[in-house]
Formats: sequence, C-alpha cells, structure tokens
Amino acid sequence: MSESNELNAGSIWKKVFSKNMLIVFALGFASGLPLLLTGATLKQWLAQDKIDIKTIGFFSWVGLAYSFKYLWSPLLDRYFSEKIGRRKTWMILSQIGLVGGIVMMGAQVPTLDLTSLAMWAVFVAFMSATQDIAIDAYRREFLTNEEIGLGSSMGVYGYRVAMLVAGGVGVSFVADSDILGNKISWNQLYYIMAGVMALCSLITFFVPEPEREAAPRSIIEAVVAPFIEFFKRPEAIFILLFVFAFKLGDQIAGSLLTPFYKDMGFHNAEIGVITKSFGLASSLAGLFVGGLALLKFGIRKCLWAFGILQALSTASFALVVYTGPVIWSLATTVLFEDFATGMGTAAFTAYIASITSRKFTATQFALLTSVATLGRTLFSGFSGILQAEVGWANFFYIGGLMALPGLALLWWIDKNQKTTQTN
Repeated sequence: MSESNELNAGSIWKKVFSKNMLIVFALGFASGLPLLLTGATLKQWLAQDKIDIKTIGFFSWVGLAYSFKYLWSPLLDRYFSEKIGRRKTWMILSQIGLVGGIVMMGAQVPTLDLTSLAMWAVFVAFMSATQDIAIDAYRREFLTNEEIGLGSSMGVYGYRVAMLVAGGVGVSFVADSDILGNKISWNQLYYIMAGVMALCSLITFFVPEPEREAAPRSIIEAVVAPFIEFFKRPEAIFILLFVFAFKLGDQIAGSLLTPFYKDMGFHNAEIGVITKSFGLASSLAGLFVGGLALLKFGIRKCLWAFGILQALSTASFALVVYTGPVIWSLATTVLFEDFATGMGTAAFTAYIASITSRKFTATQFALLTSVATLGRTLFSGFSGILQAEVGWANFFYIGGLMALPGLALLWWIDKNQKTTQTN
C-alpha cells in the first residue's frame, strides 16, 4: 500500500493501460457478455413476447450452472492440453461453445417453442460458468501480487462493459414490436452477440498462458484438498451462509427488473439508455468509490455500510410504482441502486479474495462464487410467484428486508473471530 501511495497520476494511468491490464479487461468482457443473454436481456425478450410473469421468473433457473460450477472446477485444474496451456484450453473451448449456443438461442421463437429456448439458455449458462472458472484462475495466476488488486477491478470493469453491450446498447436497438422499421429483432441481436463472442475467442487465442503451479497428480487430489482446507476453518459454514445471504435480496429483486420496467410502461430505448448506460456509469463509479473506501476503512466496515445501502436501494424501486413511467423516478432509482451495488460488489469481491487460500484459488473461488450466485440462479426462480402474490411495491420492500440475515451473519462471524483471537 505504501508503494501505491507513492505513485503519481502518470504512473497510475500507465499501469491501468498496461498490456497485462488490457488482457484482464478483455477477458472480463468475455466473461460478462453471456450473463445477460441468459438473464435480464432474455427476460426482456420474453416479457415483450407476452410470456407470463411466473414463467419468466422460472427462467432464472437456466443459470443454475453459475451456482454449481465448483462441482466441475477441479477438472479444469487436472485435465488440459499441454500444447495450448491449462487455462487457455478451457477458455477457448468454453468460448467456442458459447458462440454456438448463442447462435442457437437466436434461432428460437419463444411463442412457438419455449422449451428449446430454455435448453439452449441452460447450455450457454453452463459454458459461461466454465469460462468464468478458467478466467478467474487465469487472472490470479497471470498477475503478480502487486497487480491483483488493480487487475480485479479491471476485470470487473470489462465485465460491466460487456453487460452494457449485451443489455443497454443491444436492447436499445431492438424494436418494441414485430414492426421493425429501422430496428433489429431479438433474434438478430443474439446473432450479433455471437459474433462479438467469436471476436473474444480470437483474442483469447493470442493471450499468453501464465506460468503454472504443478497440476494435481490425480482427480481425487484436485477435488478433495481445496475443500478439506476450507472446511477445517471454525467459521466455514457461517462464511458460506453469509456469502449466500449478502446479496440475496438484491438478486431476487433484480431478477425481475426488466419485466418490471416493461410492466410500468417504459420503452426498450428508455430501458436501454437509463438502466444500462447510465446504470453502468453509476455502477462503475460505485466500484471506484467502494475501492477507495476499502483502502481507508477496511473490508468489514465497508460490508456493513454497503450492505445497508444495498438494502435501501432495492426497496427504493417502489418509488417507480407510485410515480408510474416517468423518467426522473426511474433514473433516480437506477442510479442509486447501481451505485450502491457497485460499492457492495467491491467490498464483497475483496472479502471473497481475502478468505480464499492462495494454494487453492481456482476451486475455492469457484465454491464461494457458486454459493454467492444461488440467490440469482436458484431462489430467484420463485420471484415471479412472490411478485404475483404481493405486487411490485411489496416485492421490492421484501427484497430490501432480505438483507437483514446477511448482516446478522456478518455480526456473528466478526464476534466469533474476535473471541477466537482473544482466546
């Protein structure tokens, strides 16, 4: 930290735009591109095609692979092509699979065959989760200890820019009805995104393979050792519960935001510009402010503060229910929510990194991030049922209240660790 404080503005920007950081940014972009194509963008497509809200809620389950990727993450450590490299082997394979899967999603018509669309979305989510495992491991092995902090931020920035491309920019060009005019269809949007993914695969082919540690000698070793190390910790179960609960309310409420915007009467262009473009800028600002706050106040204090802000920002979407489809209420709510989420993401990512053993980074990181996404991929599948029962305003209030168990678990972990240190 003392070294970074001595850096002047010029040297900081030189580090930001160094070759290593640009590679990490590009891989972060590749990692983020498929997420909305099986999430918010897909749900907006379904909402426009008049698919009922309960069915749209169930579509959250197509992304379950993100929450169970730890099950096959050891395979990526054990098996690979010596010629291509351990991390590049799986990055390239998963990206080729993503190109094909996104093309097939684009070939579907939801009103004619919803099952086929769901199956291809499941495939894309699986390949995307596999890509995430490989990219997370690549970033940790490729960057030095001094670069990992900045590199993690650059990876998240690339991820968010990709979400803008697959969500805000792309969606804003999609027609609000079957009358296209000078706009594109949802099918064409997915074909375009497949082309962008193909470019990402090409870039991946040319990135250098990092120097690697010795590969596990057997699949048993690759599977068992990381879990033994983690679950030997006294607070292991409570850590997993906290990782699951911290963003639960935010994830469940967020799973229906695009149908919510359509139900309120906003057009695709308004949704794209405000919720994705302005929202991205606000989220990136939140990441930056959150990073500075982490340096000054530490991870635990920031988790408390940002967790409370996340809860308030989730509940604030009720404002749009009361005002109706007016731009100022949507913009205010989205900017607040994305800024708070950006800060929360900065603290949460730092926390996960801080509790991951450097010896078992890939598998333990996959385990923790799998648990962290359960709210988005598993439990948000019931969000449509909840919303249908309580209405939009109460739905967002409940989402805000769901932050309380996570904060209670954080308090217990802090208290238990202080007691252990005292003893």
